[in-house]
Amino acid sequence: MHDATPLIATLVGGLVLAFFFGALAVRLRLPVLAGYLVAGVVAGPFTPGYVADAHIAQELADLGVILLMFGVGLHFSLKDLLAVKSISIPGAAVQMSVGTGLGMLLGWLLGWPLAQGFVFGLALSVASTVVLLRAMEERRLLDTDRGRIAVGWLIVEDLAMVLALVLLPAIGGFLGGGHEGPAPTAAALIETVAWTVGKVVVFVALMLIVGKRAIPWVLQAVSASGSRELFRLAVLAIALGVAFGAARLFDVSFELGAFFAGMMMGESKLSQRAAEETLPLRDAFAVLFFVSVGMLFNPQILVDSPWVVLAACLIIIVGKSFAAFVIVRLFGRPTKTALTIATSLAQIGEFSFILAGLGVTLGLLSAQARDILLAAAIVSILVNPLLFAMLDRWVARHDADAPEDHPDMPAGHTVLVGHGRVGRRVLAELQATGTRTLLIESDEDAVRELREMRERGDVEVVIGNAAAAPVLAEANLLQARALIVAVSDPFEGGQIVRAARALRPDLPIVARAHSPECVGHLDALGASEVIYGEQEVARSMFEAARPRRDAPSH
Repeated sequence: MHDATPLIATLVGGLVLAFFFGALAVRLRLPVLAGYLVAGVVAGPFTPGYVADAHIAQELADLGVILLMFGVGLHFSLKDLLAVKSISIPGAAVQMSVGTGLGMLLGWLLGWPLAQGFVFGLALSVASTVVLLRAMEERRLLDTDRGRIAVGWLIVEDLAMVLALVLLPAIGGFLGGGHEGPAPTAAALIETVAWTVGKVVVFVALMLIVGKRAIPWVLQAVSASGSRELFRLAVLAIALGVAFGAARLFDVSFELGAFFAGMMMGESKLSQRAAEETLPLRDAFAVLFFVSVGMLFNPQILVDSPWVVLAACLIIIVGKSFAAFVIVRLFGRPTKTALTIATSLAQIGEFSFILAGLGVTLGLLSAQARDILLAAAIVSILVNPLLFAMLDRWVARHDADAPEDHPDMPAGHTVLVGHGRVGRRVLAELQATGTRTLLIESDEDAVRELREMRERGDVEVVIGNAAAAPVLAEANLLQARALIVAVSDPFEGGQIVRAARALRPDLPIVARAHSPECVGHLDALGASEVIYGEQEVARSMFEAARPRRDAPSH
């Protein structure tokens, strides 16, 4: 049956296996990404049993990357991009040069041809969009200075890889690869570069001149129709349509096209709603990306070339990350920012696979080198969450708002998590009643406006993920009077409630929910009281409209 429906079989098989192994990974206290990758290995051609369609799996993964980059673009303005160009452009260029050079050095030590070493090193030098953005979103760093630099760095790498994929067939001839036919002349190479750069410039100009006006207008017009279904369809049509058109007409990558589509849609007042409509699809297809990566992995390479795989991993995790750290510090950025960028880039992903595939097709890369590259990619993806966990602990110890900078730890205070729309109102009420409050917020930009309040003694501020034990310890939760979890995401809120309840069984914990299911979820994790927004609004509306006994009769 599934032979006749490969798309459905691949989609269902990938999601079911990802769920099973992802849940198992969480149960074993491993990164959930490990489960997704194992699901891909199980569904791949190198293990017995069910084998998914690798080509379809890759296309589904491409959808995830498109939607993810579109979501980033929604929260990233042209002003943000230009603000970090002075560090992102030279930083990405130097870091990619270092990564490529180290890869070529490894290839030279192994006796590989120059062309193979170059392609191998170039593939090691570029980070994965999906891995980087997932880590940034989990820590709510995309709207911070660190997040903007990382995304800007990513865009520069994306542009460089677009150029590399177009030029690789021509460069292969100069490097003595397996390119058939006469070697291209220097004039032909310059012409190819100029043509490629010209198409990218035309696409960017078209988006900035036409897309900046047309996309928000279309979104506003569809919203006026009152149909939520049509609005959701419009958002997806714009995201996927622009990405596909960019790739087909301008030879720009899907990722870059989707990013600009999102950035132009971000000019609309409806951008937040657009982000919410695409979030479920983004998450689902991003999972399929990791499954598709696992499907490419041949475990035999770990037996045949373990030391070469280890060397490639060291180049990714240590070599190019150290280069990124040094570059960011040389630009005068704080150590925390340098460590964040270095950790973000300590992995490789989708562009590396595309480049490796093209290299094999052109005869520039051997199958063994490709397998080594894929093995190193999977190891780096598995290690990256662990590196971010180490970074979180380092930031908790060394951040400017750490406990050693505030020797008088609060006690008998109320801990408030989140300074969004609800959190702001809760904080105002707490301050109006004179309640000593400590605010936990992971968005550095949101925290900046609170620093003056903290200096006046109105509120203490802690930066970090409230579900992390070091952050809760810094907030002195053991001596707090109550905890209010005002974040909107029920899963994030649930993690915070569970961590707080484990640390303090008797603590009153108040959380917010958007549905009856969320109420049950938060209750089960230990919340003392859950405020269901729509229910409270309905109750208030009823109270406001209920006839008063002393009201005049008509």
